Amino acid sequence: MKSQTRSLTQPETLPTRATVVPLQVTPKKMRSPARLRPILQRAIPALCGVMLLLLIWQIAALSSKGFPGPYATWEAAKILFADPLYNNGPNDQGIGWNVLASLQRVAIGFGLAALVGIPAGFLLGRFAFVARMFNPVIALLRPVSPLAWLPIGLLLFQRAEPASSWTIFICSIWPMIINTAEGVQRIPQDYLNVARVLQLSEWTILRRILFPAVLPAVLTGVRLSIGIAWLVIVAAEMLTGGLGIGFWIWNEWNNLNVENILIAILLIGVVGLLLEQGLMLLARRFSWDK
Repeated sequence: MKSQTRSLTQPETLPTRATVVPLQVTPKKMRSPARLRPILQRAIPALCGVMLLLLIWQIAALSSKGFPGPYATWEAAKILFADPLYNNGPNDQGIGWNVLASLQRVAIGFGLAALVGIPAGFLLGRFAFVARMFNPVIALLRPVSPLAWLPIGLLLFQRAEPASSWTIFICSIWPMIINTAEGVQRIPQDYLNVARVLQLSEWTILRRILFPAVLPAVLTGVRLSIGIAWLVIVAAEMLTGGLGIGFWIWNEWNNLNVENILIAILLIGVVGLLLEQGLMLLARRFSWDK
């Protein structure tokens, strides 16, 4: 009986000893590739896109006389960004001051549009009479090109500085109004019925029900508006002049500094991307659809 018991116990100990070794080794080997795989899946296509852009850029430079290639633009960028905040007078300032001036105009016009557009969107979405009254006006004015409003701003304000902010205000207000109104209209009717049963005031309904439910739609409208505002300010500054990235590009064209124009185009794209990505992160932070 002792020999039988030993033979029965031996098969039970062997599998436990054999399975301990791979459990300790395989997670360490598989840990680093699992972490690198998502990064590589995003980085490799992005690098391929950048390389394709540089290739097309170089081909265009070789086939067009006077058009600078990537290397010549890089050398000009090193000189330009060596001192981006120099100030030699109102007509000779670094590219950093021009970008900050454009951002200031966008902030003023965009801020005023948010103060007017978001409450107007709540009113249009909440009250059917207000929506029927203003929907034809919005449908009429929304397709108008933003630059068409620039002469009206120059006539009203008699100066270029408020006229540029006025143009930003007009072009960025419509996405906020429309997205906010649609967000209010998509709120389930059961929420509003419960509010009526509880006899909540309109301010309480707005604060407790409408605003939390509509906030993702509001942030979507804000993100669309900031992209349009940054797009329009460059064209508006080309027409109005003064300090700003749009006027800086036009001035460099008059001086035939094509390398600086390309640098400004890339800088405009980077600033616009940062603005949009920042608002997208904010929208994800307040989104409940996860």
